Amino acid sequence: MHNYSVTEFILFGLTQDPEKQKAIFGVFLILYLMTLIGNFLIVMTIKMSQTLGSPMYFFLFYLSFADACFSTTTAPRLIIDALSQKKIITYNECMTQVFAAHFFGCMEIFVLILMAIDRYVAICKPLRYTTIMSQRICGILVILAWVGSCIHSSAQIFLALRLPFCGPNVIDHYFCDLQPLLKLACMDTYVINLLVVSNSGAICMVSFTLLLISYIFILYSLRNHSVEGRRKALSTCTSHFIVVVIFFGPCIFIYTRPPTTFPIDKMVSVFYTIGTPLLNPLIYTLRNAEVKIAMKKLWCGKV
Repeated sequence: MHNYSVTEFILFGLTQDPEKQKAIFGVFLILYLMTLIGNFLIVMTIKMSQTLGSPMYFFLFYLSFADACFSTTTAPRLIIDALSQKKIITYNECMTQVFAAHFFGCMEIFVLILMAIDRYVAICKPLRYTTIMSQRICGILVILAWVGSCIHSSAQIFLALRLPFCGPNVIDHYFCDLQPLLKLACMDTYVINLLVVSNSGAICMVSFTLLLISYIFILYSLRNHSVEGRRKALSTCTSHFIVVVIFFGPCIFIYTRPPTTFPIDKMVSVFYTIGTPLLNPLIYTLRNAEVKIAMKKLWCGKV
């Protein structure tokens, strides 16, 4: 159980160089604000638009919400710490950050799977689409995603709470996660690391494999479609696939390996905790004509 000889941790951050820290503050503040604005615009556009009522946009609403929350679990702390002399985080705040990061990260994974299922049914089972992807079923699927995320993050926090800390207390990272915490624990963490890999690593690998299989089925079924139908389906699926690759690539790199750390780990983590939530709204708006038209109609009219 938790050893109270360590009641707070010091986050090392991305760098200790004062000049680089000022640059980090400016760059990541801009990126974080862009992330919040981009995802807020998508959430509000889908909520208020009459034309974006299909299941795809229902799931996109929750993806943008999860993106904004996921970025908020790590970015504000990184931005504030860039100007702080001592990057102190209490034990309770650290455990809360572990739970929140895994909850919203897992939520994003499950919503991406739901979006892939929606595209598969729309392209491969078009005549039964409205029956299979009814509003009630979509609601149930989102609830299951929330429950699954809660189970995953509860398992992670259970493992984190089992770790005894008796010093040192410097976390070589910019946020609390199980891998850097395992290095500080006053115990043999081999078994706990196996559990982390079998939990987070398995979710990443299995989800990524399922998504790849679904896109293979979609591409195979497109051979029977018209040229216009094929072009539209490929456009939608390409944007989804780009999101899947840029999110799952770093996650698989971080969570599916033995307890070793590399200098590049922190930059890889930046990519999926801050980069992906920023890129998602850009990808879905720039590559989606319906969202762009709805945004122009809604927001230009209000302005």
